[in-house]
Amino acid sequence: GNQRSTHIGLYDLQTKQNEHLYMFERDLRIISCSVNNERTLLAVSFRQYTEEERVSRLLQSVSKYLTLLIEIHPINNVRVLKAVDSCVRVQFLYPAEARDTSTESRLLLVSEDKYIEQFDIHVVAEEEHKVVIQNSGQLPRARVADDLVWAQWDMMEQRLFYIVPKESKSTLKCVQFYPDESFNLILESHMDISVNDTQLKLVNFGYDYCQDQDVASKSLNLQIFTSKAGGLCVCYSLASDSPEEITYSIYFLHKGYNKTFTVSLERTECHRLKEVAFMNLDYYVAAYLPGQFLHLLNIQHPDLLCYSLFLTGEDARMDMLQNCSIRSPLVSTVLDCHTGSMYALSISAGAVLRFLRNSKRDSERLAALHCALLYFRHAEDLEMQIIWWISENLSTCNSFDPIQEFIIASLYCQMCPEAHNLGKLLPYTSLLDWIGIIPGVTCATDIISLPVLEFQNSKGFWEKLNSNLESVKYAELHLHYHSNVLRREWRNLSEEVNVRSILIGLLLCSFGDFYLFTNQREERRTATYLRSIFENAKKVLSHLDTWDSEERLVPLFQEEDYQQQLLMGLMVAQLKDHLMRHLQYVGKTKIDQIVLDYVANLLNLVHRIMKEVWRRYQLHSHIFCFDERGSAGEFAVFHIMSRILEAANGMCMPLPPGFHTLHLGLGVRCLPLHTLLHYIDNGVLHLTETCVRKLLKDLDNTEKNEKLKFSIIVRLPEALGQKIRQFWNHPINANFIARKYVKLLLENLGNRQCSRPSPERLSVPVEFLPLNYLTNMLAEIENQGMSPHEKQDHVNVRFVEETALKHTMTLLGL
Repeated sequence: GNQRSTHIGLYDLQTKQNEHLYMFERDLRIISCSVNNERTLLAVSFRQYTEEERVSRLLQSVSKYLTLLIEIHPINNVRVLKAVDSCVRVQFLYPAEARDTSTESRLLLVSEDKYIEQFDIHVVAEEEHKVVIQNSGQLPRARVADDLVWAQWDMMEQRLFYIVPKESKSTLKCVQFYPDESFNLILESHMDISVNDTQLKLVNFGYDYCQDQDVASKSLNLQIFTSKAGGLCVCYSLASDSPEEITYSIYFLHKGYNKTFTVSLERTECHRLKEVAFMNLDYYVAAYLPGQFLHLLNIQHPDLLCYSLFLTGEDARMDMLQNCSIRSPLVSTVLDCHTGSMYALSISAGAVLRFLRNSKRDSERLAALHCALLYFRHAEDLEMQIIWWISENLSTCNSFDPIQEFIIASLYCQMCPEAHNLGKLLPYTSLLDWIGIIPGVTCATDIISLPVLEFQNSKGFWEKLNSNLESVKYAELHLHYHSNVLRREWRNLSEEVNVRSILIGLLLCSFGDFYLFTNQREERRTATYLRSIFENAKKVLSHLDTWDSEERLVPLFQEEDYQQQLLMGLMVAQLKDHLMRHLQYVGKTKIDQIVLDYVANLLNLVHRIMKEVWRRYQLHSHIFCFDERGSAGEFAVFHIMSRILEAANGMCMPLPPGFHTLHLGLGVRCLPLHTLLHYIDNGVLHLTETCVRKLLKDLDNTEKNEKLKFSIIVRLPEALGQKIRQFWNHPINANFIARKYVKLLLENLGNRQCSRPSPERLSVPVEFLPLNYLTNMLAEIENQGMSPHEKQDHVNVRFVEETALKHTMTLLGL
């Protein structure tokens, strides 16, 4: 203040005001101060005199630094805790839960002489609510740490990290303080960090302006961050000797390795007296060098650089943080030590989208895509814009499939909160490895020793960290579900069992009403297995979001696609087995729900993509007709659906009911005949009963349409073709059915003898002896009960005879 007095206040986040706590009637150089949870005690350390002042005033016997404990409820007694020539920091401990009437406080004293001790302070309430210190003599104390060269205070979780140097290596330790007034050493980790500092470096114990100015002295720049998922990162850098580059390391202790990055600097004149600032964004740890770069590394998945976002130039600029003295005392919080301002720190959705749109490199696009999905998982508008970006950039991403990454990353973010350790078992990317290179950045990965934990019945962070370390210790890093086994099983089951032919016989009622036409054990086992698979698919379809026919944009038909239902059911079965092996403590009911939600959400994501694309190209829901050619918008949607199909095939992923029908319908509208048939023959387009029946019904019998219909009919699978041909009233189709019927009758006859046909059995006498002989013989076979079309009354010998005569008359031009 202007009156040469020093005020100590506490900033209130609610009122945005400073609450006055205490005042010294002189201008003091405050080093550290802390108030207890009940706001009854204040600890203050300050420098009384500089060395020059002490000599000039002949104060050799007066200590340089003073540490006081002051009663402030109300302002009353003052007790001297330390009067020494070394700097001291103070920090009250806070219990896990607020205790307004506690009679005991604990205070940490951190000495520049490289030790930390804890004071136990008992208070009593006197008349008129006065709170005073009970102990009249020496306060009880306990030594917490010795010989440390670096320490960091975690104020939210009441943890003390510190480093003790040991010859060539250093040991990182952590002490956890508990509400019951106890503390214990809970973590030790040997780290290959060379510490030559003679001066103690402290983090989150208050800001020392004089210490911060000495960046060029190669002081230890190290900070530790933790995450909710049990991540523990040590961020470390030394001031670089070279003005052209800077090096920093991130030790992912929960993963068992560290990554060292060396970055070539763009403008070296800005580098003087600057060091890398590390910031905690919970999901990400950020390395920031003002004016140069901003590097975001995902804490849970640092192995693939596709999760790392490296920004330079204007993309890395933070207008409010251009100074070199930046600290991150809390998650998503940054302190500018020069201005004394503290800021809330978050990733901007708009900035990530702009970076995604403007990026030219696949590595940047992939990192930005994952960042947007991870950080803004519940923002529907952002999801819509990402889908639009994907629809525009399907051909520009050469190193990855954006549809696959969108679906897998979205599913991962949606499902991981459902159960602890689920994130270790579900896939988070479609890439098995990533060889993308960040220009100007080199990365080296080294295996490090795992931390040693010593705790009992500890929940929360330590339990999750221990689980992560157990996964590394027992080589469980690659437990993520993969579709290779699913693809093999689906292919084998499709080849071994003709699903369509079995279902025609077996699925006479519902999925549960199976009836076996054979008593053979192997076929009975196959049918039982199929029944369970299709029951799984039925449950998934019941979990799908309700797609209201009036509100929905995309005309998806609720049809039975048995191949897709087979794939759905197999995915449910295999994913359930995968989770049951590693999540025994979760329970079968919960795992069943997780698996059904996973597959249902997958189908909903595909539908969401199609809905946004449908809306963007302004297509309406009544577009599914064949009397006109498709528009440019329809062709664009057809192309996107083809890429969705390609992505689904690549991941062995099921598609929502009606997808193939809509895809084929757009193909008929948009493609020339030869291209359409080429797509069908190569498996890009799948013939479905719904689409083919509509095509036969809607198109007239012009020469062009007849060619299209016949080309489709001859490509139908056996069982489906037999069913569809009944709905096409055309001589070509009748001729085809008649030929097929004759072939089946003769095959049924086999080597058995047929009695000599009698002319009187003809329904209508025809003066054409070859046809008379054939129809008489076929009639005899029918009379012997060998007809293959018992349920199709119109397909018989009479039908064959009439078809043959009509065909002959057509050939003769009569």
